[in-house]
Amino acid sequence: MLMSGFPRRSETFALNELIALDRAGCLEAVFATKPGDAGPSQPGAEQLMEKVRVLAPGTPAEQAAEVVERLDGTPVTAVHGYFAHLPTEVAAKAARRLGVPYGFSVHAVDARKVSRSGLADRARAAACVIACNPDVAGDLKRAGAPVQLIPHGVDLVRFRPSPPPPAEVLTILAVGRLVPKKGFPVLIRAASRLLAPFRLRIVGEGPERGAIEAVIAEHGLGDRVELVGPRTHDDLPAEYAAAHIVVVPSVTDATGDRDGLPNVVLEAMSSGRPVVASDVGAVASAVVAGRTGVLVPPGDAEALAGALEFLVDQPDMRERLGREARARVEADFELNSCTARLRAFLETVYA
Repeated sequence: MLMSGFPRRSETFALNELIALDRAGCLEAVFATKPGDAGPSQPGAEQLMEKVRVLAPGTPAEQAAEVVERLDGTPVTAVHGYFAHLPTEVAAKAARRLGVPYGFSVHAVDARKVSRSGLADRARAAACVIACNPDVAGDLKRAGAPVQLIPHGVDLVRFRPSPPPPAEVLTILAVGRLVPKKGFPVLIRAASRLLAPFRLRIVGEGPERGAIEAVIAEHGLGDRVELVGPRTHDDLPAEYAAAHIVVVPSVTDATGDRDGLPNVVLEAMSSGRPVVASDVGAVASAVVAGRTGVLVPPGDAEALAGALEFLVDQPDMRERLGREARARVEADFELNSCTARLRAFLETVYA
């Protein structure tokens, strides 16, 4: 398997799928085209680290040659690129040298790091192309690529429902990297319009921290909005349990990058919490307006504030949305079912 940086705290979907393939005896090695995150990794990453090799910086051809050299004659049946950009380019070149097929998975921005014609060329030469959500699947189809849709799953045991916290102050939670496409400034502007008492916690790290702090200060919300830094899956269940509402205010950024179906959506739903989310990417494939959550136009602080104000005095509605959200992920996004589908598909294609 060819990854980008590995491990990364924001890519739990990748970790879950690699662990499933490894447990099934399907995974020979993991090669990363660059180092992963420093600091604590998600629980479970340690299971894979013996198989992970970070490739030396170089051209795709040089990195592919290193993959072949490190395999040192070990028989493999295929090389799979986990992202459509550099990992797939390296995977294709390594597979060619090894005389085996290659395929690739596509998630979100990686599809937009390759030209449409380049994506179609890679797909035509691949044994399989996998998309994790309908949004990126649509991008692939428009590029003329055949695609298999297999969603990422969520751990229903780790993220389980719990009673909501006391209701004196509305506790709002947002989780994600501090990057433009996550839309956190929109959330802060929406929060500044709320009349009800609230507390907002934003979990994550990233290059936009300073800009987000400036928006918090601009609206005088320093005593009600907290940037709490990164958390792993050991910490996140408690964050969801302490929240009344989880907000996913994603937008399309200036480069055209947008979320597909962020981890936080499925984790919050699995935790039985109502989700208020931007209708962007593939979010609507999980958040059904009025049934499993609330959808608002991306970038619309006024609409987001209105949705939050509506839910403030509706504990029964919050409970119903959370209950139906949990039922939805149990039916369609259970981790073991999703990873089993992926494993079975890859085993069939690469047999």
